[in-house]
Amino acid sequence: MAKQTIKPLFDNVLIKPLKQEETLPSGIVLPDTAKEKPQVGEVMAVGPGGIDEKGKPIKMVVKVGQKVMYKKWGGNEVKVGHEEWMIVEQKDILAIVN
Repeated sequence: MAKQTIKPLFDNVLIKPLKQEETLPSGIVLPDTAKEKPQVGEVMAVGPGGIDEKGKPIKMVVKVGQKVMYKKWGGNEVKVGHEEWMIVEQKDILAIVN
C-alpha cells in the first residue's frame, strides 16, 4: 500500500500532537488514562485558506514547522496507520509557541 499523505482543505491545519511526558519528575509513570489530551503540536501541513461569511478570503497565518497551541476540544482526531494527527481550523489555534 502506498504511503498516504494528508492535505488540509480550506482554512484547516494538520497538526502532529506532541507527546506528553509519561514519567513525572518524581519518577511516577502515568498510565494512558491519566494523561491529558495534548494541546500543543507541530504544524505539518496548511490548507490554502478559505472564505469567511462575508465572502472575504481567510489568510493563513500559521506555517509548516511551527509549534502551536490549540483548543483542548477543537479539531478532529485522525489516525492514519499508526500515526495520530489533529485537523484543526485555524481559528481554533490559540498561539504560536517559540
